[in-house]
Order: sequence, then structure tokens, then C-alpha cells
Amino acid sequence: MSRLIEEAVAKLPSGPLSEEAVRTHIAPLFSRVLANNSIYLANHSLGRPLDQMAKDIREGTDLWERKLGDAWDEWLAEQEEFRRRIAKLIGASRADCVVPKTAAGQGLRAILNSFADKLRVLSTRGEFDSIDLILKQYASLDRIEMRWVEPDAEGRFTVARMLEELDRGIDLVVISQVMFMDSQIVHELRALADACHTIGARLLVDAYHAVGVFSVDVTEMRADFAIGGSYKYLRGGPGACFLYISPEALESGLRPVDTGWFARENTFGYERADPPVLRAGGDAFLESTPPVMTYYQARSGQEFALALGADQLRAYGMELLNRLKGYLRDAGVESIGGDRDHGAFLAVRLNEAANVSARLAEQGVITDARGSWLRLCPDCLTTDSELRTAASRLGELLERVRS
Repeated sequence: MSRLIEEAVAKLPSGPLSEEAVRTHIAPLFSRVLANNSIYLANHSLGRPLDQMAKDIREGTDLWERKLGDAWDEWLAEQEEFRRRIAKLIGASRADCVVPKTAAGQGLRAILNSFADKLRVLSTRGEFDSIDLILKQYASLDRIEMRWVEPDAEGRFTVARMLEELDRGIDLVVISQVMFMDSQIVHELRALADACHTIGARLLVDAYHAVGVFSVDVTEMRADFAIGGSYKYLRGGPGACFLYISPEALESGLRPVDTGWFARENTFGYERADPPVLRAGGDAFLESTPPVMTYYQARSGQEFALALGADQLRAYGMELLNRLKGYLRDAGVESIGGDRDHGAFLAVRLNEAANVSARLAEQGVITDARGSWLRLCPDCLTTDSELRTAASRLGELLERVRS
């Protein structure tokens, strides 16, 4: 772990995080990004990086400049560290169960392609666009048969609704742990996994909006597969994603179609066995030459999340969300979130959410919109003054729009 991160976290006073403690000990780790004067409430989209991130990338490029082809020993060691850090963050029992991917959708495709027979897949209408698109594309090419679950009358997706549609014809269930549009948490995924396993189906959980927000434990959840990445709450930027495959799924004989020469048992031996001899466990799902710089890019954000811990980050995140929710209410704006049923951001339903987000950006408040939802996500760096200002500007903007 970075010495600077370790020392900063060690200096935090005991007890819950506070704005003063963050300003004194944590904010200096983010001096470069905090030089931006905007109020950044899009941490659910692209997380703010630590200063250490640029130094870590430089470490990777220094190896290239100094060692050329001999840099691969250190580069591949960093890949294994990436896998170990993700395993800790998601509660995986083995690091080789974590397979680096450049996108969460790449992980989904790897699983869809690893089944020999045409799959019957159950999923929800609330999945993120890339997951939704991949499932629909596979269905359009007759690679899978889809069954979709609609939200309930209150717009929520629940395990109870999934269980109503789950039958012995289903091979794979795909569902988000936190819904990307409105931050709704889907509880009772362990019960869904158990129901899947009873009928011989498997469960794939999209944990992108959960990892780094609250404690995630894929082992306790009994998920067969999970996908996610570092772009958002892990502050690792694009390209640093993962596929988790449970030990039970690996031991069931699951074999990848999406693979490459780095999955070969003797990677640099250049034997050309036919059929190929792949490495054991999740290493068989490695592909061709990996994008090693993403592991350096993602390192500091993962270390930061591990150092502070999911519980501490969640507690302080909830405090900030509830403050923002109150300030929004005072400004005449109702929002959802800030409770045990929602993830890291608040959502405001608006007719022209994207237009409102754009107009807020003109006033220095950075948010985003998905469908009819305006999304606002502070992180531990966000100050109370910023929350008050953002709520006030949104309230004033909506009052002008409505008048």
C-alpha cells in the first residue's frame, strides 16, 4: 500500500469520519483534482483520482523505459496484485477467481460464451445500458433466449419478482446489486442465488454500483459470477474492470471461449497444443496481452478503499447524502436515497433531467442524468458548503423552469 495513503489513514482520529478529519488528513491526497473549483457530484459516474494515481502510472511506464521487454515480470506481478485487491474488496476466497477485464460487459460476454448450449436468461429492465445491449444483441442473433422482469408498481426491482419468473427452464439470471438509474439496492441476493442453484441455474450479479459503496461479499451471496470495475467508487478510471467466477463454477468444468495466449498453461513456452492446454482455475479466463497500465492506474483508488474500509466510507457517505437530501427538501426538491435501500447517490425525478444537469454544470455543479432521473453523488471529499450550494442552485433552477 502507498505509504502516503497508509500514513494519512493512520492519522485519522478514532470514530466516524468528519469533515475536519477529511480536510486535514484525506484531502491532501487529492490536491490535484481538488484544484478544480466546480462542485463535483458525479462520483457515481467517474470517481475523483488520488494524486498517487499519476505516480503509479509513472511507475509502470518507467519499467517500460528502463527494462523494455524485461518489464513483464513486474507488470504481471502488478496484475496479480490487482486481482488480490479486488478479491478483498468483494469478499472472494481466492484471487484467481478474479479475472481482469477492460469492461464489465466483457465479463458478461465471457460467461455467455462459455456455455455450449443456447441459454435461457432472466434479467430486469433496469440493467445498465451496456449489459442491456449485450443481452438484447445475443438474443437478436438467437444465441440466447431472454425473459425480462418489469419493475413493480413503485418502480422497484425485487428478488420476490425475480423468483416469480424463475423456473427450471432458466439457465442464467443477470441482475444488478444496485440499480444504476435511481440507486435502488436489490436485497436478498443470497435467496435468489439459492433459488437459482435449486433448479440448476446460475446467478450473475452486476456489482458496479456496490463495490466501494458498502461491504460486498460474493462468497456469502453465493453468486456464481459478478462483474464490476474501478471507474466509479474505486477511483481507478476506465478499463480496470473484473469478472468474478466462484470456485464452485470453476470446478464445475466451465471452460472459456473468450481466452488467449496469456491463459495458456506455459504462457511463454510457445507450445501449440491442440486442443490448447489452459491454466487452472480462473487463469483459464485470462485473454491475450493484458493492458497492464490499467492495473497501475487503479492501484491507489483500490488501496484507498481498502484502507478506509467499506463500513466507514458507507457511514460517512450516508451522512452526506442525508444532509444533501435535507438541503434539497429545504430548496423545494424531493429526492430518493440516503437510506439502507439505496446506494451512493440521490436521484431526483424530472421531466428534462439531462437539460437540468447541463444547466447545473453551467453554474459549476457537476451532476448527470439517466432517463428521467437526475443523479447527485457526493464523496468523502465533498464539503457541507458544497452540498448547501448545490441544493440551493438546483432549487433556484427548478423554480425558474417551472415559472
